[in-house]
Amino acid sequence: MTTTTTAEFTRARLRNQPRILEAAEQVFARHGYRGTSIQAIAEAAGLPKSNVLYYVGSKRQLYVALLERMMSRWNAMLDDISVDDDPAEVIEAFIRSKMALTRSHPQGSRLFAAEILQGAPFLQEYLRGELRDWVESRARVFEQWTARGLMDAVDPVWLIFLIWSATQHYADFEAQVLGITDRMALNDGDYQAITDFLCRVILKGCGVVARR
Repeated sequence: MTTTTTAEFTRARLRNQPRILEAAEQVFARHGYRGTSIQAIAEAAGLPKSNVLYYVGSKRQLYVALLERMMSRWNAMLDDISVDDDPAEVIEAFIRSKMALTRSHPQGSRLFAAEILQGAPFLQEYLRGELRDWVESRARVFEQWTARGLMDAVDPVWLIFLIWSATQHYADFEAQVLGITDRMALNDGDYQAITDFLCRVILKGCGVVARR
């Protein structure tokens, strides 16, 4: 009986957890942490409130998990870089993956931006710990590329900030982009042109050239 109950719970969690996370991301992005309730998330997910709490824990746990999930998605492209990699290929792949995520997960980007604008009350430990360590380790690789003459002596931390901000702009400030360009939405061609533009400008600024 216990084995069956555990198996059923596992199947239900695997089925419902992604649904809860997607609903929570949209509700948090729209109303912020304080303006969001577990009940609102449950309604958006089409599940009872008790199920949401059972599968994902408290509102705080769910909120922090969403923020950290977005950062993990953004930075996955740089997780395994080494001094033996081609900086042009790495930087271009990072820009292109970030732009793809901006398009596919705009609510996650807006959720993270809203948290930062509030002073990052739920992310201070993550920013000063895990994320700081992540940035510093990537910066050391960039510095070794510079020492080997593979790229110009640009500040690697500012470069990472630049790529983050330039790519996330098209989700976080979508209303501004659409208003100024007089569009209802950006299409495939727009995203391709924006991505190519960012790659060209940033790679040139780093003194490297895409090998295409």
